[in-house]
Amino acid sequence: MSDFIAAYSWENIRYLLQGLLVTIEVSVISIIFSFIIGAILGLTRYIKVKRLSAIVGFIIDLIRNLPLLLILFFVYFGLANVGIRLSIFWSATLAMTVFESAMLAEIIRSGIQAVEPGQMEGARANGLTYWQGLRVIVLPQALKKMIPPLVSQFISLIKDTSLATIIVLPELLYHAQLVYGQNTNYVIPMFVALAVMYFVVCYALSLVSRYLERRLA
Repeated sequence: MSDFIAAYSWENIRYLLQGLLVTIEVSVISIIFSFIIGAILGLTRYIKVKRLSAIVGFIIDLIRNLPLLLILFFVYFGLANVGIRLSIFWSATLAMTVFESAMLAEIIRSGIQAVEPGQMEGARANGLTYWQGLRVIVLPQALKKMIPPLVSQFISLIKDTSLATIIVLPELLYHAQLVYGQNTNYVIPMFVALAVMYFVVCYALSLVSRYLERRLA
């Protein structure tokens, strides 16, 4: 018990919170950009633009079947070899964005395809253009179907930021490692603290998801 009390000193907790802030910053920036890029890629695949959709599909499948850790290494070490040097923070953010964009693109494409074809046919029959029907009729319905898998993917992204400790991103897990590296008696207390912090952030996001589902029902 004394180890837990000592491990949870205000200095250590504040240090963990600093790491959690970095985790949240990387996650939020990655979520915003990956959603925008993923929406563009998903729509491109859905509308089946000649040749372009096939190229986009190949790129998405390629990225989705690569380990995120490999993408992190490529962005941080690979780009540096060709003269593109990014900070650790932006390397992690770019890698997360690239990986998540591919994942979200498939979620968005599948969500749009899940809407009954008759919805678009009805929109066209009422005088709407294809793009108007897509924007006004199809996408709002698709969004309702996409919320659970999107939020699930966002939660996975938050947890995956821990992989960036391999390139020494000062996120939550990295800070915890530094704390228990100074005193091995703090290993279990730090793991417990990590579990609580990740749970709070991820569960809060799941609550937002449930709220949105109720509002859009």
